[in-house]
Amino acid sequence: MRKVIASVYTTLDGFIDDPHLWSLKYWTDEAAAYSHDQLFASDALLMGRVTYEGFALAWPGRTGEFADRMNDMPKYVVSSTLDKADEWHNTSVIPGGEVTETVAELKRRPGRQMLIYGCGRLTDTLMEHGLLDEYRIWVHPRILGRGRRLFREGTDARLRLLDTLRFDSGVVVLSYAPQDPSPTT
Repeated sequence: MRKVIASVYTTLDGFIDDPHLWSLKYWTDEAAAYSHDQLFASDALLMGRVTYEGFALAWPGRTGEFADRMNDMPKYVVSSTLDKADEWHNTSVIPGGEVTETVAELKRRPGRQMLIYGCGRLTDTLMEHGLLDEYRIWVHPRILGRGRRLFREGTDARLRLLDTLRFDSGVVVLSYAPQDPSPTT
């Protein structure tokens, strides 16, 4: 069964808004190699509407090995407002009300992992329904003090640490798998 992996940038204090404004100074060859390997271990992108709209503006005009991979692989955008996703080649829309059934079906298909960039309602929904297999949380040594948090208020989940990776820039990638809650006694 295919895995769904969420890769998300966060500040040390847990904020995820506008990573392009604070994460770029930490981008190194180590981070680029990790990001490359992560993308090339995947054969599909899964995203919410907001991420899709930003990526559809940024990626179609880019070239190079990484950009070509991003542009050519199948992409699935979950949205209750979009009917079509013509701005980016090879993109299909998953209606918001069908996300759990469709992602469960995509996971059953043969293939490699499906990658989600960012964290939000989509990852929350997938985690709640047991469809998210791993978080790769890129913790940046930056305190922002405001914005949207990595996990929404009220999220209650147990996670199991899978791996840690430290870059010379001070960024740490923490890989976690959701785990079933312990039985209560």
